[in-house]
Amino acid sequence: MRLTPAILLILFTACGSASQVTYEKDVRPLMETRCTSCHVEGGIAPFALTSYEQVAAVKDAIAIAVKNRTMPPYLAAPGCTEYADDQNLTDEQIAMLEGWAKQGAVQGTPTSSATKQTALETSLPQVDLTLGMPTAWTPSKEPDDYHCFVIDWPHQTDKYVTGFNVKPGNPRVVHHAIAFLIPPERLATVTALDDAEPGPGYTCYGGPGGNQTTVSWVGSWAPGVAPNMYPADTGLLIKPGSKIVLQMHYNTAAAPNAADRVDQTSLELALADSVKRKAFIMPWADPGWIRDHKMTIPAGSPDTKHSFSFDPTGFLKTISGGVLQNNAAVRVHAAGFHQHMLGTGGRLEVNKPDGSSECLINLPRWDFHWQRSYRLATPKLLRVGDALKLSCSWNNSAEFQPVIDGQRGVPREVNWGEGTGDEMCLGLLYVSE
Repeated sequence: MRLTPAILLILFTACGSASQVTYEKDVRPLMETRCTSCHVEGGIAPFALTSYEQVAAVKDAIAIAVKNRTMPPYLAAPGCTEYADDQNLTDEQIAMLEGWAKQGAVQGTPTSSATKQTALETSLPQVDLTLGMPTAWTPSKEPDDYHCFVIDWPHQTDKYVTGFNVKPGNPRVVHHAIAFLIPPERLATVTALDDAEPGPGYTCYGGPGGNQTTVSWVGSWAPGVAPNMYPADTGLLIKPGSKIVLQMHYNTAAAPNAADRVDQTSLELALADSVKRKAFIMPWADPGWIRDHKMTIPAGSPDTKHSFSFDPTGFLKTISGGVLQNNAAVRVHAAGFHQHMLGTGGRLEVNKPDGSSECLINLPRWDFHWQRSYRLATPKLLRVGDALKLSCSWNNSAEFQPVIDGQRGVPREVNWGEGTGDEMCLGLLYVSE
């Protein structure tokens, strides 16, 4: 018999005071490792969870959120594969929190066995370059503002990015950030977008603008994501003359006053002159969705699905801009996913010639506000003959329309695009030689 959260809750409740769950002994350590990187005074979360009083006041809401797995916002579902940074709560932890709430949220007495709060690392262990928004910016669109900033790349020789971190200038409003690599041959597009809009940067949403759907990512960040050193001996090539486009998502609802929204976020990068294995953050989508608009999502449809399966190994050189070579196996170190506001979930898997498959990432509950990469505990090999399958689902019903500028949208036929009202189905894989 599998011990589900419901069965475990019964056992926790029935055990009596001899094994009583308390805040100090059981709940506080879990809050500190899973919650307080966001739920802290001045953080992006709407309330803090750093004291007994704060946690006890919302104990029932916590129990519901963890039972539904909406919190912590780690969207990769258990059972697909093992991740190096798995933040999912176990069934036992969920049952413990539910039991604590039902038993009256007992505080208990601090003991030496209680885990002391460990500050979340905020910097890379190796910082070779710091890049930032050119000037401070005050987001104005409500409740969300998406803005791209063009950042010059200073080096005149090839460099490899081996670590990535975001230092939010204003944690109260910075909800997520994505750094896109714009190679020299594509600079004209972002330069035109930047020049066409007054002030620093330009409005953007699904990507860096200009329908650059195959542009590579340097890294992404959301509150609670630790500084990320890329897998040992790997790195992302950046050529001289390139630029970084930093896309910022601001949650302006968290700061009603303009004076409290001012931000100047920066990036920390670890660099190397050479690496043993060249890496690339590979976008993966059906070219027909992008080129021919074959990703139709009918108006009013509550459950539209599209999928794409193909062996990429014969086109790796083209996809990666020459970083990788054709017809060679590559290592998959991490996987991520990107949809817009109508997305409900997706999956990336490798289908083998013998009919077997390996799951890379399964996101049964997509949330645009919590985008991140999920590193595999053990890299998987993508060999010649393997098909990389991407599947997505969307809800385009009236009840699921996003609220934009205070107005709920009306269902319309949706297809691939970079606009707020468009959609995407994009897989992202950190792969290396």
